[in-house]
Amino acid sequence: MLNLDTHILLMFISGTASAEEFRCASSQELAISDIVLWEIAKLVQKGRLDLDVNDPDYQLWLRSITILPITPEIAWRSTHLDFLSDPADEIIAATSIVENIPLLTRDQRIRSSRMVRLAL
Repeated sequence: MLNLDTHILLMFISGTASAEEFRCASSQELAISDIVLWEIAKLVQKGRLDLDVNDPDYQLWLRSITILPITPEIAWRSTHLDFLSDPADEIIAATSIVENIPLLTRDQRIRSSRMVRLAL
């Protein structure tokens, strides 16, 4: 299983992920933290993302991945990381730690962590 951060998920949906990212994800089950759905909704609300969340293709994409809930352990772990970021990114990183699955991200703050197992 592979955990995707919000930016990477959107790049997969739009077809703009790198060849290396596609290769990394092609043979694995994909997952996201449920906070990714909130981040996408907020980006649409703010006009920073043009995405119809009711679009059948988007809905199909979402049905093809595992959505991991924020558990009490993930919430706690997100407050005990070795980096500071926005709360959503901290939840995404903590999800990878608690669920013991690698995270695919380009976020440099997360990539600097020694606690988060990275996919690339």
